[in-house]
Amino acid sequence: MMSLGARLKKERERRNWSQIYVAEKIGITNAVLSNYERDYRDPDTETLKKLALLYEVKTDYLLGITDNPIAYEKDGTFPTIIKDPELERWHKELPKSDEEDLRKLRQMWEIIKSKGNNE
Repeated sequence: MMSLGARLKKERERRNWSQIYVAEKIGITNAVLSNYERDYRDPDTETLKKLALLYEVKTDYLLGITDNPIAYEKDGTFPTIIKDPELERWHKELPKSDEEDLRKLRQMWEIIKSKGNNE
């Protein structure tokens, strides 16, 4: 599992941004950012939030809770990286599903994932 520092560095480098640029954008020094990226220090909650917003990723991704970096909009809109309108419609309807339907969907998903791992 990637550390917080490794994820911060990966996201910064993916955008071809310097440490100085990122540090200025979020109001810290590049030395502090360097310490975060090398896992010498952890950012406080507010700084972590600023980094997630700047990099447009979830804080859960930066913390290693999930490997999905895609951040949802504040209004719960569908991720713009996915272009299929049918998936967007499904995404909007999913929260309206009852508990039993969600259980069935989870079972189907587990079957699909297990078949993908066996191929």
